Amino acid sequence: MSGGLLNVATSSLLASQAALQTAGNNIANVNTPGYSRQSVVLQQVPGQFTGAGYIGKGVAVTTVTREYSNYLTTQANLATALQASDTTLSTQLTQLENAFPGGSSGLGASVANMLNSFSAVASAPTDLTARTVALANANQTAAQFRASSANLDVLQTGVQTQLQNSVMAINSLAQQIAAANAKIATTNGSGQSPNDLLDQRDQLISKLNQYVQTTSLPASDGTVGIFLAGSQALVQGSTANPLSVSVSAYPGDSGTATLTIQQGGLSMPMDESNLGGGSVKGLLTFMNKDLMLGRNLVGRMALAIGTVVNNQHQLGLDMHGNVGGNLFQLAAMPNGLPATSNAGTSTLSMSVSDPTALAASNYEVRYSSGTAGTITRLSDGQTTAFDFATPPVQVDGLTLTTTAGAVAGDQFLLKPFSAVASTMDTAFTSPQNLAVASQIQAGAGNLNAGGLAVASLQSQTANVNLTQSVTLIFNAATGTFDVTGTGTGNPVNVPYTPGQPISYNGWSLTLSGLPKTGDSITVSAANPAYAATNSGNATSLVNLRDKILFDGASLTDGYAGVIAQVGVLAQTAGFAASTSQAISINAQTALASVSGVNMDEEAAKLLQFQQSYQASAKVMQVAQSLFGTLIAAFGA
Repeated sequence: MSGGLLNVATSSLLASQAALQTAGNNIANVNTPGYSRQSVVLQQVPGQFTGAGYIGKGVAVTTVTREYSNYLTTQANLATALQASDTTLSTQLTQLENAFPGGSSGLGASVANMLNSFSAVASAPTDLTARTVALANANQTAAQFRASSANLDVLQTGVQTQLQNSVMAINSLAQQIAAANAKIATTNGSGQSPNDLLDQRDQLISKLNQYVQTTSLPASDGTVGIFLAGSQALVQGSTANPLSVSVSAYPGDSGTATLTIQQGGLSMPMDESNLGGGSVKGLLTFMNKDLMLGRNLVGRMALAIGTVVNNQHQLGLDMHGNVGGNLFQLAAMPNGLPATSNAGTSTLSMSVSDPTALAASNYEVRYSSGTAGTITRLSDGQTTAFDFATPPVQVDGLTLTTTAGAVAGDQFLLKPFSAVASTMDTAFTSPQNLAVASQIQAGAGNLNAGGLAVASLQSQTANVNLTQSVTLIFNAATGTFDVTGTGTGNPVNVPYTPGQPISYNGWSLTLSGLPKTGDSITVSAANPAYAATNSGNATSLVNLRDKILFDGASLTDGYAGVIAQVGVLAQTAGFAASTSQAISINAQTALASVSGVNMDEEAAKLLQFQQSYQASAKVMQVAQSLFGTLIAAFGA
């Protein structure tokens, strides 16, 4: 009987010791990331039958389990991935916002200063100092555009580096998870749960979700499969499939990136929209969407402003009476980038047809036949049908031309603003080459008797008949005038309203006062000999400030629109990051309430099992005493 009592006490002592050791292990790992609280599972040993009934034989340690919730772990991983994506995107957008400073150091102030400086030239066209200041401001504007483009280049390089580093980290974690799977599968045959290995694997999966959102599917051998983008297997059993950052489907396009997985010797690109969350998703979204938008906004500004200023400058005369050329040197618009899958041999080129209609976007051209297809504006997905058999093919202020050789299925990527800002510069260095004089002049007839006067005369658009002589002859009785001149069509009885512009042959004339019958105004070519003292085109350059150029905004308000658009994106991303962080904290808290170590609870367990241990030791002492008494009795 004493032997049975000793066995019972021994089993109780060992069970209490295991429970104390487990509680101590929990306390020791209270601050260990990814550790799940462990508990000893005790089970009574089946009793021994006697005539007096079943007599208990003690207790046995069945296993040591970890407190784990698959649902809460999954929710925590998803929340971690979402927070990482939103936080990364918010951080990058904040940097993009900083790349567009406002105030006196911003690009908008530089553009305004350039145009305003032509006011001084208009007041003193022979003053070389005023001309030098105007040209210097034009140089500063071009430099500001180049600097903005360089800032975006730095951002892009940083994002590309982060993507490469993130992919390396993902591949390393995937290999570690595969190795953990192999160990777990090996130890799983023992029938006991390898808690520490499971914790390590879960911690690796949690870290992996900081980079890319995953789905975990358990297998019967204890391993888990890790899947990305819904169905792409990153880890299967003890095998990890590596990721890489692939180039664009359009060779030469360095502005976008795609996450690619290698499976069975095949490289499979993953749809960015299916990645769900993770810092890689945030980086891809920023690079492929937001950074591209920033580039297109700056590039559109450079192209539109450079084009309209050049167009106006070409309508003037320089200090030597020569017709003006370009003020800004703008890079030639790039040809469309053909897809690697193209079977045709055609090329696609672009030119600006209307700088006021440009949209800050790239475009994708898809041929459905040798001449026709659709153009997709990538910023919003809007499509436009085209057919080169019936030119011109135009979209958003761009005119497209092609060469023969296209076939159905061919695709091209159009990036109209990719190289404008980075290469923008002034076209000359001498202030005397500023074409601030007007090519035309207006004069009243020698016999005019009314109060008719020229309020303003501006060259507005290029026209082959710009400098041809045009005469307006007024009829005071009817309040009209007749027009004679090349290219005018010679209309008669045109209504006259003082202060209202009169436009022919690319110029705009505003008159004041009332004429008498027979009074006339003649617009003709300006005398080149007086170009040094003429400032009509300088006034036209100043007036470009109010030209509607960017989505209904004036030329000088275009940069404010850029700042506002990027600012809204950054603010929205900041709100999203704050929200997802709160969700992640709540999910981690819920998981910790199940798997985390509670020091008060563990302290209570220590006292409980300490007392149990001491009681078991007392039982052993009693059993030993009884056994000794029995031996002594038989020995006597």
